[in-house]
Amino acid sequence: MNLWNAMGKRPSGECLARIQRSSMVREGRFHNALPMRDDMWLATKKWLAGAENREPNVALPIEQRTRADYAAHPGSGLRVSWFGHSSMLIEIDGKRVLTDPVWGRASPSNLFGPKRFFAPPIALEELPELDAIVLSHDHYDHLDAETVVALARLSRAPFIVPLGVGAHLEYWGIEAERIRELEWWQETIVDDLRLVCTPARHFSGRGFLDRNTTLWGSFCLIGREHRAFFSGDTGMFPGFAEIGERLGPFDVTLIESGAYDAAWADVHIGPEQAVLAHQLLRGKVLMPVHWGTFNLALHPWTEPAERIVAASRSAGIQSVIPRPGGRFEPASVPRFERWWPELPWRSADAAPVRSSGIEEWLAELGVESVSTSVRAPSPELGIDPAR
Repeated sequence: MNLWNAMGKRPSGECLARIQRSSMVREGRFHNALPMRDDMWLATKKWLAGAENREPNVALPIEQRTRADYAAHPGSGLRVSWFGHSSMLIEIDGKRVLTDPVWGRASPSNLFGPKRFFAPPIALEELPELDAIVLSHDHYDHLDAETVVALARLSRAPFIVPLGVGAHLEYWGIEAERIRELEWWQETIVDDLRLVCTPARHFSGRGFLDRNTTLWGSFCLIGREHRAFFSGDTGMFPGFAEIGERLGPFDVTLIESGAYDAAWADVHIGPEQAVLAHQLLRGKVLMPVHWGTFNLALHPWTEPAERIVAASRSAGIQSVIPRPGGRFEPASVPRFERWWPELPWRSADAAPVRSSGIEEWLAELGVESVSTSVRAPSPELGIDPAR
């Protein structure tokens, strides 16, 4: 696929008409419930200055997977496999859902842009039969044209996407009847699995002129007995508490925890706020995603994992960080293993990440807003930090 085609296509026709009717759209663009701010001048300055240890200099331990590994459904009813970044296979109550599959570069071309730190732990042809493919938004590290087109050929699973993203898929030849577009709080059912598109604080776009012309979102997977939450990309915002109240508790939360910086703290949540979001979602086990696969930020590549470990222990929650290709069942959390190398990294106090516009809300929750470290929410609010 050439670069132009890989950039996709803006919504038109009935899809565009539906977007124009959305209460989330103003002047033709989607907007966050809580405005998003970023300091692009500071971000550019930091990028030009560079940083150390942003990519591995040794081969990483990979657990290779084949279709045979998925011949039987997990005994507990819920299992998560991590293929890198935000690409996961979620096996939940007899259904298999693939999230944000990116098997190539985080780029519209295989000739340039961030490349993977490791080859995908499973070939697309070796994936088990899928029941749904979830795409959280249209950024290149979450929506890869070649991967999606290949999956459309290999699987008959429907694509569950936020409103407007389907225009890209149809442009790439995927049948409209296989695409289910959702706004926030809308849901679809695959057999007896509910998939709910829920809010996130982010943005969208694949070119210079199409920012926020498609929607972004998080997703809740609700089976007969289990519940899983996938954050997509997001900054911190009050929506986590509402999602937890309306659709939680969750057996596992899969929350982006990498590619953060103080200059774009509303765009990516960072490790400590990811732990707080997990608490607000009423999660049992947290698995950080969106880290350790692409060079997309200025922090050392291992830093998200180190800070998740530190913040989880501080807050008294369970977190799991599988190696590439690794998988686990939240019902039996595996013993902690640091599979990544020990490199210098910055603590939360040395490099805080705090999203804007949330101080008053955090104060109401009983969270110490002046602190750069996670503090457990007040128990009077009904939020159990040990879940």
